[in-house]
Amino acid sequence: MADTATTASAAAASAASTSSDAPPFQLGKPRFQQTSFYGRFRHFLDIIDPRTLFVTERRLREAVQLLEDYKHGTLHPGVTNEQLWSAQKIKQAILHPDTNEKIFMPFRMSGYIPFGTPIWLNQSHNACVNYANRNATKPSPVSKFIQGYLGAVISAVSIAVGLNVLVQKANKFTPATRLLVQRFVPFPAVASANICNVVLMRYGELEEGIDVLDGDGNLVGSSKIAARHALLETALTRVVLPMPILVLPPIVMSMLEKTALLQARPRLLLPVQSLVCLAAFGLALPLAISLFPQMSEIETSQLEPEIARATSSRTVVYNKGL
Repeated sequence: MADTATTASAAAASAASTSSDAPPFQLGKPRFQQTSFYGRFRHFLDIIDPRTLFVTERRLREAVQLLEDYKHGTLHPGVTNEQLWSAQKIKQAILHPDTNEKIFMPFRMSGYIPFGTPIWLNQSHNACVNYANRNATKPSPVSKFIQGYLGAVISAVSIAVGLNVLVQKANKFTPATRLLVQRFVPFPAVASANICNVVLMRYGELEEGIDVLDGDGNLVGSSKIAARHALLETALTRVVLPMPILVLPPIVMSMLEKTALLQARPRLLLPVQSLVCLAAFGLALPLAISLFPQMSEIETSQLEPEIARATSSRTVVYNKGL
């Protein structure tokens, strides 16, 4: 079976026309090297491309069918590598890698920026994005989603509001110190809220474990240790996520406010600041999720003994989720 699949893929690869702008297509493999941060950054720019939100059902079916034709060696003549990479980009942006089911549009990573920008929706949207892009190798009942959602949103909002109230009531601080701390509070507030959000929305993975695969894609077993690694890596990305949003806009605005245009037209300050914040938000997401590859690798010696005994591979991979 493996030889037949290899032969079919090789035939499909030769059927795909070469393109000077695109590397040779590899089914199921990222277009860009995942061993470097820059490669992961370019890969996730594809995943979060908001243009994929407007892909029609018909275009999605065509993309999936094109990949199936490649897999079985039945590609039509003239199909280019660029077309195959584009088809795979569409599939990866819309369909969950574990279930192969469509992710609801607002909760895709490509919808994170346009749907997560309104501040009053942010933590609710974060909770749904965390759930929709989790490792879904194990079924999760709706009741656990509701419990996780309520816990995530309540804890996240409580942390953010509580820290700000605490600072405002800190009478021992001088006005200058209080102002400084108030400017610093948003980062730990947002970061800790994001961590709570991720852990509570994906707590089921810690209880049930997640599937780990060998180098050939064969299921080795279910690991709670791999689940802890997946949640830790995802939580770290949520700590990094607010950094550019909180750091870049004040720096950029301090420079823009000195320009003749904004000094002559103070009414432009608010819309310009909004655009700068949106740009920082758009940059922060791919930077943060590029810290780790989505398909992470771990040595079998670090996992449960039954996992290590079940395979001869030195390492296994798992879907970290986004």
